[in-house]
Amino acid sequence: MSSGRATQELLDRLVEGARAAARAGRVADYIPALARARPEAVGAAITSVEGELLESGEARAGFTLQSVSKAIALPYVIDARGEEAVFSRVGKEPTGDPFNSIIRLEASSLKKPYNPMINAGAIVLSSLMPGSTGEERAAGFRGYAAALLGLPSLALDEEVYRSEAATANKNRSIAWFLKELGLVEGEVDEALDGYFRQCATLVDAASLSRCGACLALDGLEPGSAGGSGRRLMSERAARVTKALMCSCGLYDGSGAFCVEAGIPAKSGVGGGILASARGRAGIGSYGPALDPRGNSAAGLSIVEGLSRELGLFAL
Repeated sequence: MSSGRATQELLDRLVEGARAAARAGRVADYIPALARARPEAVGAAITSVEGELLESGEARAGFTLQSVSKAIALPYVIDARGEEAVFSRVGKEPTGDPFNSIIRLEASSLKKPYNPMINAGAIVLSSLMPGSTGEERAAGFRGYAAALLGLPSLALDEEVYRSEAATANKNRSIAWFLKELGLVEGEVDEALDGYFRQCATLVDAASLSRCGACLALDGLEPGSAGGSGRRLMSERAARVTKALMCSCGLYDGSGAFCVEAGIPAKSGVGGGILASARGRAGIGSYGPALDPRGNSAAGLSIVEGLSRELGLFAL
């Protein structure tokens, strides 16, 4: 990256400029607890592969992972269960449909979710996590995620978890259809409970940026000279995850984002975006006001601006 001071000034400018995009968006209201988020909140952070952290705006504001969790669940399950266990049940193709669509699952001859970055694929992955109950699986997920985020532990937002579980009729429909197809391991209710809990994990943009830096190092801990740090995920899991983030990470907005930013990213309706520039840096952003596709309006503006100004485009 450019000098720390120049990058900090750029980050500050992009965060300030993204406030206009935030004003044009809307917070998620189909989960009641998320509807109370402040739409004007905007923050972002960059962690270089050397471990240097720069942050701006509300980079330390807490929010729940929601679908950003899918980019952490995938390498967790690949490393815990193996690629065959994952991709025998989930595909590797984009859908062009909204994140909670059930249409392809019903109509396609594939007879499995198109990828792990949509709700159907993520529910399958949650059922494959180590543990016999949803609570055990989510606790294991949080332990794995904490290491990637550079934190001693991660907390569950109980209010969001309960709100999500109480309003998840469509996810329940998807999960039972997956069970009918033989793709969910164990009890449907436990798979869903683990999924709701992983989505309700509390994070901030600063910690997301560190996870992005780990992905940028193909699974190594950021901050070690020469990239020789502790391995937090396998190199293969990191590369598979980044490839699917690039093609599927922003749902039916993935193609347009890839054209503009050219780096892997994963969004969530809690307002977070996790992005990674291989060998360079990780980016985390927060802005709960969403565009019509369910992606953070401010976050898109910030990540695209950073990629453009810092020359992160990798395709």
